[in-house]
Amino acid sequence: MSSLVLGFQEMEKTELLLVGGKGLNLGELSKIQGIQVPEGFCVTTVGYQKAIEQNETFQALLDQLTKLKVEDRDQIGEISRKIRQLIIEVEIPVDVACAVAHNLSQFGDQHAYAVRSSATAEDLPQASFAGQQDTYLNIIGKEAILQHISKCWASLFTERAVTYRIKNGFDHRKVYLSVVVQKMVFPQAAGILFTADPVTSNRKVLSIDASFGLGEAMVSGLVNADNYKVCNGKVIDKKIFTKKLAIYALGDGGTKEQEIESEKQNRQALTDEQILQLERIGRKIEAHFGCPQDIEWCLVDEIFYIVQSRPITTLFPIPEANDQENHVYISVGHQQMMTDPIKPLGLSFFLLTTRAPMRKAGGRLFVDVTLQLASPVSRNIFLNVMGQHDPLMKDAIMNIIERGYFIKSLPNDSKAPSPNKGNIDMLAQIENNSSIVSELIKRSQTSIEELKQNIQTKSGIDLFDFIQEDIQELKKILFDPKSTAVFMAAMDATSWVNEKMNEWLGEKNAADTLTQSVPNNITSEMGLALLDVADVIRPYPEVIDYLQHVKDDNFLDEMINFDGGQETRVAFNAFLNKYGMRCAGEIDMTKTRWSEKPITLVPIILGNIKKLEPNAGKRKFEQGLKEALEKEQELLDRLRQLPDGEQKAKETKRMINLIRNFIGYREYPKYGMINRYFIYKKALLKEAEQLVQAGVIREKEDIYYLMFDELREVVRTKKLDYQIISKRKGEYRFYEKLTPPRVITSDGEIITGKYKRENLPAKAIVGLPVSSGVIEGRARVIINMADADLEDGDILVTAFTDPSWTPLFVSIKGLVTEVGGLMTHGAVIAREYGLPAVVGVENATKLIKDGQRIRVHGTEGYIEKL
Repeated sequence: MSSLVLGFQEMEKTELLLVGGKGLNLGELSKIQGIQVPEGFCVTTVGYQKAIEQNETFQALLDQLTKLKVEDRDQIGEISRKIRQLIIEVEIPVDVACAVAHNLSQFGDQHAYAVRSSATAEDLPQASFAGQQDTYLNIIGKEAILQHISKCWASLFTERAVTYRIKNGFDHRKVYLSVVVQKMVFPQAAGILFTADPVTSNRKVLSIDASFGLGEAMVSGLVNADNYKVCNGKVIDKKIFTKKLAIYALGDGGTKEQEIESEKQNRQALTDEQILQLERIGRKIEAHFGCPQDIEWCLVDEIFYIVQSRPITTLFPIPEANDQENHVYISVGHQQMMTDPIKPLGLSFFLLTTRAPMRKAGGRLFVDVTLQLASPVSRNIFLNVMGQHDPLMKDAIMNIIERGYFIKSLPNDSKAPSPNKGNIDMLAQIENNSSIVSELIKRSQTSIEELKQNIQTKSGIDLFDFIQEDIQELKKILFDPKSTAVFMAAMDATSWVNEKMNEWLGEKNAADTLTQSVPNNITSEMGLALLDVADVIRPYPEVIDYLQHVKDDNFLDEMINFDGGQETRVAFNAFLNKYGMRCAGEIDMTKTRWSEKPITLVPIILGNIKKLEPNAGKRKFEQGLKEALEKEQELLDRLRQLPDGEQKAKETKRMINLIRNFIGYREYPKYGMINRYFIYKKALLKEAEQLVQAGVIREKEDIYYLMFDELREVVRTKKLDYQIISKRKGEYRFYEKLTPPRVITSDGEIITGKYKRENLPAKAIVGLPVSSGVIEGRARVIINMADADLEDGDILVTAFTDPSWTPLFVSIKGLVTEVGGLMTHGAVIAREYGLPAVVGVENATKLIKDGQRIRVHGTEGYIEKL
């Protein structure tokens, strides 16, 4: 009988599968000293299984449900309804009914109870499932309680619960239901307490929602609850709403809506003293569970009763720190144009490569910029760079600085060197060296060829030592002062031209046209090179037809059977040899590269054949070059008409030369880094094959869930606790659902910025202008590059683009992204291709609908829906 029913005090932490998340948490709460929990028990999942396990109709319906996807809404609705009806009609097993009756007699048969569902996949640290199953209040009498236990079991198959499980990858067969039967309390006030602010995510601010009567009025949206914010024993904010209705329990069972007396409607539901008492209770519960909690409470005769506590699953994790000081972190993903989570091996390679003070959180990397912000000199430099790069990030950081108390300011160091002194000296060296870019590129290429040769002889621990040594060579190339000076000179010249042409000629963003078709841009050349591959294939209908039907990545080997197949394979392989290390999200070295999955490129090539004329690549480059040179001549001619015109023209010509000679190199250092990462990856996957053969791991890709040093140790010892891999795969799936913030503090507070812009149309969607021009067209909202189906003249709207998206740029007319700045990849390539672009548009993929006609104002930085 004991496994059929468990009292709250009898539960152990290991009994999730018996009592579900809600039941288990109530058991834990009832053991915390000083926390009042209404008495009760759980009808365990054993009872639910006994009721349905022998029912063949149920099993058949479950088989049908298991095959459905989220889109199959009608079928989900129909099958779920049948299952619910069947469960309600099934007789509760006699021993379950007896166990319930026995417990009710101990607590009091005539007492009113809340009967609540508690699923085994509910109130978990990484999936709340909140509100997916049903709760029934003020149920009186054994028969009514048994009837509502059946209703709770049935609620495991509401449409919302079924859809939620499908969406989150939970198997219907492995989720069971326990039912909580808990003594009712009849509160004067009730509500929800979050031990971290659900709006800002600040872990130091506690948020309380409170209304009169039962909490159901608030949960169901019947009433606007009061909201109180508390921090360190002080009420820091209060919003008191008019509360016209409340839900109260009826004496003979059930509940009713009731109007609140008019003089009470605008009164605080809790006194300040009660608010602070509730804060203390919340912090105690949070400390017990070890993470921020979402707590349901009731106030009865001046006593707070806790009826539920669950983890808050929507908070973005705080980057780890080694002290208790205040810190400010900025997102690497927003700067690298890849805000998806990165697998552990990918994280460790980026950490080995960077010089910045990095912290991990939620599968992403953040830079700790606290020290930079503490010094007035470095703060100004940082804010200037950030203003050009990502104004939203700059504005968010300004919000923190303006608080005054969060960052301790260091004394103003008047002896600090001028940030421009070294730049000016280096600029003089590189400006007069016309071959500097080709020298830097050659050095990188030679180094990569040597790496390819030398790594082939390495294996085991030697391989790991070799990679660590080679990363030092990569860092020398990446952080070579000459290399940095080249693209910084181009970026500074770009800012100068934009500023001066606006001041002297009243022309905004003049440099955008000047950057079209510049030499040495490895990424824009890649987009044009794929057009050349399309030109090779174009004359061969058999190859085109074959490519339209290929399904696997061996298609290149089978292609030689067709007329033109050999030529196609040669062109394809030449492209992959130069660019095959690229892919979407390429800063994560564990992502699948084009060389590993060449079929990724096939739809893009076929699209280019269908939509574009032969020699489109060459024509596109020549057209861009012509426009750039014409713009240069036009600006110089106009400047010469001004006072001091010759001098202004001379200065401008010098800056234009810097832009055109050096801005293309902006993309090369990252290309070199990604090149090296792919070479390391291939060598590590050979080691992984041996680990699979030795039975240490199950599949090669398991190594992606280990940090570099951990993998080294596994290769050395040939031992691994496989639970680490399983745990990290689960964490990665959870991280995929999180949206990383641009700026987050050590309190977990997410700081957002705003664009400060005036005189825009009323419904304009605002972003950062990064590539001039105005274009109208059909918006194609694309989240994954693989789903791209673009027509000539479409405007690409997406979350972010990295170099792998460049091949799509040749067939679009404009670009809108949620993430990005003036010098991030998408902006650079948009300018090079002459595409009007607006980036950093928050929620662009939600605000703009796929297929909608829009106008992109690339010069002013906003979008209009037409």
